[in-house]
Amino acid sequence: MGSKKDSKSKINIPVQPVPEKRGYEFAGPIGAFGIVFGLPVLIYSFAFLCNDVSGCPAPSLLHPSTLTLDQLKKEVNWPEEGLSAFFDVQVTLWVLSYYLLSLFLYVFLPGQEVDGTVLACGGRLRYKFNAFNSAVTILSGCALGTYVYGADFVVWTFLWDNYLQVITANLAISSALAIFVYAKSFTVPAPGQLNPDLRQLAPGGHTGNVLYDFFIGRELNPRVRLPIPFVSEASRTIDIKSWFEMRPGLLGWIIMNLSNIARQYRTYGYVTDSIVISTFFQAFYVLDGLYMEPALLTTMDIIMDGFGYMLSFGDIVWVPFIYNFQTRYLAMFPFELGVKGILLVLSVTAAGYIIFRGANNQKNRFRTDPTDPRVSHIKYIKTSSGSKLMTSGWWGCARHINYLGDWTMSWSYSLPTGIAGFTIIESIDAATGAVHKQAVQTPETRGWGMIFTYFFLIYFGVLLIHRERRDEEKCKRKYGADWDRYTSLVRSRIIPGIY
Repeated sequence: MGSKKDSKSKINIPVQPVPEKRGYEFAGPIGAFGIVFGLPVLIYSFAFLCNDVSGCPAPSLLHPSTLTLDQLKKEVNWPEEGLSAFFDVQVTLWVLSYYLLSLFLYVFLPGQEVDGTVLACGGRLRYKFNAFNSAVTILSGCALGTYVYGADFVVWTFLWDNYLQVITANLAISSALAIFVYAKSFTVPAPGQLNPDLRQLAPGGHTGNVLYDFFIGRELNPRVRLPIPFVSEASRTIDIKSWFEMRPGLLGWIIMNLSNIARQYRTYGYVTDSIVISTFFQAFYVLDGLYMEPALLTTMDIIMDGFGYMLSFGDIVWVPFIYNFQTRYLAMFPFELGVKGILLVLSVTAAGYIIFRGANNQKNRFRTDPTDPRVSHIKYIKTSSGSKLMTSGWWGCARHINYLGDWTMSWSYSLPTGIAGFTIIESIDAATGAVHKQAVQTPETRGWGMIFTYFFLIYFGVLLIHRERRDEEKCKRKYGADWDRYTSLVRSRIIPGIY
């Protein structure tokens, strides 16, 4: 009797399927090596080579024939202590306290609980979403602190004064996290074993190459359960991938921008229209994403990608410290857009938003109700699986027209920096002997700062093209010959008539 009861209790417990395999991406192990060890150097380089000590870029970079290491170190304010100055225990503890605050708010603030997509084993994971409420709570605290202390609020001064150490703290956290999930992935049940926790390996994360698997992520949805009583199972369960993708890094991006605004005010006594506009559009992008947090469950990151160094580094190091660089530049060089500049930025942003939102709304309406008068005129082909692929409207212009809108909107982050570049000129007050520094754009420096302030646009464009290629591969596998028929009708990938 006991054995029969046991067998019945196990009927509904999923069994681990044979994991799907996928080939290398990002140039395989060589690319993984370059990203793991190269991108941190790039982030530190941005902080040094575009600075408020000598200019953006550092003057010696414009005269490579006379460049010396000692002169460059002086211009970038290289710390006398060397690399040891990059790390500070107290700064790291404060950064960790920010993560703990975010974790506390996740657990104890109310949130929406949602089931994820069906996994290969047949089950669905449960998610809790309250990132928007958490962000509003933290930003409200920052607003209160700014109201009381102004631009000297300790969060703003701390982030600017300890910028290198804050980068290092987040880099250390991301590396430790990547090591943890890599080691934990080897406890995923083997194929054929019972799998009550719905754990599985990512299709591209178990190639057998240690460096590549560590980079790309072995486990699809690594999770930890906190020993916290009196809260729901979803509240005490941390889905590491979705939590890090939507919380500390994205909100940290906004906070870094606000710190840069405060720095500009402390230095110049005013705030420019350029830094306000750049910050506003970046904040809108983040808060919109946090508000629509459940939509994360339909993205490739959640459905297909494992969680490894690529995502841990990208979420909490790359995003806040590369994406904030436009406002960091403007904190050092207070560029004014003026009415014409503001209208240019708004026009480009509006065009991108019309494409992005128009395309996505059209897709959602067509999927939910094809008879809706707003989409009933749309032409389509029907696949053998029953799906309908639109061949007119926005999606008849290009197969991934929404990416064009997304990329065009992102110009609002960099355009406010103008034709970037400046140098720091020192002058001595004859009466007091005090040394004054002034950021001035010279013909020699004009345009060279764009290497830093427009880098995001290049990176984001490459990212979207890479994502589009992965989408194409996925659709080709799913629809087969129907996808070939569709692409013969809608030839452009992202930019109509060009790409």
